[in-house]
Amino acid sequence: MEAALGKSGPESSPDTCPAMSSPEIASLSWGRMTVRGCPTTYKDCKVWPGGSRTWDWRETGTEHVPGVQPADVKEVLEKGVKTLVIGRGMSEALQVPPATVEYLKKQGIDVMVLQTEMAVKEYNTLASQGVRVGGVFHSTC
Repeated sequence: MEAALGKSGPESSPDTCPAMSSPEIASLSWGRMTVRGCPTTYKDCKVWPGGSRTWDWRETGTEHVPGVQPADVKEVLEKGVKTLVIGRGMSEALQVPPATVEYLKKQGIDVMVLQTEMAVKEYNTLASQGVRVGGVFHSTC
């Protein structure tokens, strides 16, 4: 099984997508995600209205446990999203601590924490409805 990796390190600059709406997640398979209109294939990614980039866990020291930290989602919130969808992985191995959900709610953000395939479906539905939605998605375990 191929595990395509997105950009990492210094060249992990954001990809600009064609429109300022939230870009559709075009495909998802184990270890591989693509965002419509964006040139990069990702393993894990962050998306927001008008852009996307690799979600490099090393930037914040994230691991499956304790999981997604406020620092992991801050960049997406700064893009002006109203809703954030978090994909916990295909087998939901990535944890999302209550403190992260509380942080998001205190910021006035609607948050959904789902298995990644379900998270992508929900994200795409919201994006197609014009919601300012962002997401952080883990595409493996």
